[in-house]
Amino acid sequence: MSEIVIQNVSKTYETKDGTVHALRHVNLSIEAGDIYGIIGMSGAGKSTLVRCMNFLETPTEGQILIKGESFGSFSEKQLRKQREDIGMIFQHFNLLMQKNVLENVCFPLYIQGKKKREAKERAMELLEIVGLGDRAKTYPAQLSGGQKQRVAIARALASNPKILLCDEATSALDPQTTSSILELLKDINERFHITIVIITHQLSVVREICSHVAIMSDGEVEEQGLVSEIFTHPKSAVAKELIRNDSGSGVENQKVAQEEIRSDEIIRVVFSENSAFEPVIANMILKFQEPVNILKADTKNVGGRAKGEMILGFGKDCKKIREMKAYLEERGLAIEEANEYVEQ
Repeated sequence: MSEIVIQNVSKTYETKDGTVHALRHVNLSIEAGDIYGIIGMSGAGKSTLVRCMNFLETPTEGQILIKGESFGSFSEKQLRKQREDIGMIFQHFNLLMQKNVLENVCFPLYIQGKKKREAKERAMELLEIVGLGDRAKTYPAQLSGGQKQRVAIARALASNPKILLCDEATSALDPQTTSSILELLKDINERFHITIVIITHQLSVVREICSHVAIMSDGEVEEQGLVSEIFTHPKSAVAKELIRNDSGSGVENQKVAQEEIRSDEIIRVVFSENSAFEPVIANMILKFQEPVNILKADTKNVGGRAKGEMILGFGKDCKKIREMKAYLEERGLAIEEANEYVEQ
C-alpha cells in the first residue's frame, strides 16, 4: 500500500476577480520510504498541493489518503492527532525568535504534553543528529540560514513523524548550504525510513535527492515518474523547459542561438554510465566523416549517478543525419529532438 495517495484532488478559491483553480484533478501515489519531488515554477500549485496533504488546506474535490485513511473523514481532533505523523519544514524556517534553539525544538513536544526533562532530552538527540548539538543555547538570530533550517528539521522530527513535507526548504539557501541540507535529508530518510516530499522549483534539488518526481504547471501534473527517466526522456514541454534551464551543476545552461551555430538539426544526447567510457562522438565523426557542432556539454548528478548531457548540431550540408543518430542509439545513448533548447 502506498504511503500517500492523492485521488482526483482539485482546489479552487473564490476571489473578487473570480474563481482561481489552484489544483486541477491531481492524482499521485507516493511509496513509503520514498523521497518524492514535486516541481514547478511559481504559481504551478505545488505548495497548495503539499498543504492539502496534511489538510492545512482542504481540497475542494478529491481525497488525500495516508496509509489508506482519508483525511477528509477525520474530525478536527482526529486530524490534529494525525498531523503528529507529518512533519513540515518551510522556506523561511518559521522559528520562534525569542526562544533559543533547544526551546524551538522542544516546542512541539510541549504541545503534545511531554514533560520538560523528556522534551529536552529528545531535543538534544535531534540537535546532535542535525549537527547543532553545540548550539542548543543559541538564539535563531545568531545562526546562519543553513543552521536555522537544521533547527527547523530537528523540530519537524521531534514527534517522530512518518512523513516529512519540505515546502521550498532550500530556496533561501546558497548552493553549498543547499547541498549540505539535502545530504542531511537523505541521511534522515535512510536512518529513520521517513517518507519525504520535497516541493521545489529547482531541478538541481530533485536531481540530487529524489527518486521520483511530479512536474506541475497551472495546477495540473504534466508528467510524473522516475527522475532518471524524465531527465533522460522528458515528454512534456514543462519538463524540457526545466531541464534546459537547469544550472545545478554550477555551469549556467543558457539557450543557444540557432542563427549563430548554423545547424540544420539539433539533438540532445544523454550518456549513461556505460556509454560514458567510450569516445562516442569522436568515433562517430571519424566513421561518417561529417562535422558535428557540440553546442553544450555538461555532467549532472541524477540520483547519485553521473549523467552526461550534450546538445549537438548537424550542419546544413550533412547527408548522414539519420545514420549518425542511429549510431548513437546503438551505443546506448538516449537522444531527442532539441528545438526547445535553442532560441527561435
